[in-house]
Amino acid sequence: MIKEVYITETNCITPIGFDVATNIKNIGDVVSGIQLHHNSLLMKTPFYASIIKDADLDLAFAKVTPATHYSRLEKMMILALEPILKKAKIVLNERTAFILSTTKGNITALENQNAVEPAYLHLLAKTIADFFEFKTEPIVVSNACVSGVLSVSVAKRLVQSGAYDNVFIVAGDEVSAFVLSGFNSFQAMSDLPCKPYSLNRTGVTLGEAAAAVLVSKDKENAKIKIIGDGSINDANHISGPSRTGEGLFRSIESALAEAQINSNQVDYISAHGTATPFNDEMEAIALNRLGLEKVPVNSLKGFYGHTLGASGLLETVIGIQSVLENKLFVSLGFDTLGVSQSINVIEKNENKSIHYFLKTASGFGGCNTAVLFEKVN
Repeated sequence: MIKEVYITETNCITPIGFDVATNIKNIGDVVSGIQLHHNSLLMKTPFYASIIKDADLDLAFAKVTPATHYSRLEKMMILALEPILKKAKIVLNERTAFILSTTKGNITALENQNAVEPAYLHLLAKTIADFFEFKTEPIVVSNACVSGVLSVSVAKRLVQSGAYDNVFIVAGDEVSAFVLSGFNSFQAMSDLPCKPYSLNRTGVTLGEAAAAVLVSKDKENAKIKIIGDGSINDANHISGPSRTGEGLFRSIESALAEAQINSNQVDYISAHGTATPFNDEMEAIALNRLGLEKVPVNSLKGFYGHTLGASGLLETVIGIQSVLENKLFVSLGFDTLGVSQSINVIEKNENKSIHYFLKTASGFGGCNTAVLFEKVN
């Protein structure tokens, strides 16, 4: 018999809050972390982004440890994971795994040509693992912008296989000159806060965050049950998604098959919704191919920007709260539908009974991931 797997603890560090409750309150009050920034060290021209204030980050981190040698990203990740470890009270032995998920990691270390080692992802993972004294070798999940939600899929399978009883996950990325210049070179950055699925969308807004969860075989204190997942690469293009949504279609199809539910049973979809022309169009096509066009869907990018490797896990954390509180949150920035096929974009906060929740993500290189969750009765 296949083991049941749950998420029992969640946390997040974002520009609109350093815990889940504060984030949910600000989302409910339609408070976005996206602001216009004038920082020539990151980009020569003003840009919109969702960035954590250094003073707030340092103040919170000082309450955890007096150490000062950690990078911004390491501080974000430690702050995300620390309350979960403290609350869970799980023995960190050989039955407890640690997954670190990121797209770029400490990419800013490359700015110092004499100290490039911190940019290696395995060293970032070791730094976080050593801080908390994990006994097992850390696992790195880095697969473009699906990394955060893919780590949930990986953790689920590790528990189901019997390799581990518990898996702690932390996902994070920061806004850097490297990331800004990369997206700007694609001419993919919006000149205003992003507008996912909107006719008036002009591109992505970048953001930074860290999120953490505990995936466990233990149902006690479970927030939600993980019931299905799929991750299919359509190998369409180095940066452009499949025009038919093939990879996303197959990923969701796989998750539905494992969960043994039909598409008409899904109550809510937290989608990727980057507000780029091709991503949003591709998602609308994939959802229609699966008969999911009437299911309420949102993108949280209007609150957080695109937080890269953190986005899938951060949006899972917020999605879990939607399920627990039976609330659908507005897809901020949306006005007039701007995709060729109809989808049910959430236009205002509303109450709704949610039993099955689908989280999707897509990224560069053709990667796609879908994970299905069920409310724990």
